[in-house]
Amino acid sequence: MKNRSELREIIMKVIYQTYILENTKNEYNINDLIKEQIEVENEFVNSCVEGIIKNQKEINKLANKYMNNWTIDRLNKVDKAILSLAIYELMYTDTPSVVAINEAIELSKKYSEEAVTKMINGILDKIYHEEEK
Repeated sequence: MKNRSELREIIMKVIYQTYILENTKNEYNINDLIKEQIEVENEFVNSCVEGIIKNQKEINKLANKYMNNWTIDRLNKVDKAILSLAIYELMYTDTPSVVAINEAIELSKKYSEEAVTKMINGILDKIYHEEEK
């Protein structure tokens, strides 16, 4: 059984793959992408992946609102996936905000450079303080 942190990493990888495939205009089945990453069906993974894809425009808009002279689409796809997951959790789920932010920072420390981790932290902090549901 995977813990929530491991599940978030899976979500990030699936979302990352969708960004790559959308860029190449390749058809894909989201359930197949999920199955490649996790053998046992998981409601948290499924609902987050579907929610991020469904709400990507709003997520992008919110991220861009708090990125100084920068846009989420200029981030590399891994960083965009991490940020999208965190914003999704902050805005659309019952995950405690502190948990959503800390998990994103941990993923970012593992996959991103320090400057990007700081930027992600700053964006999430602003969203947390100014947009909280």
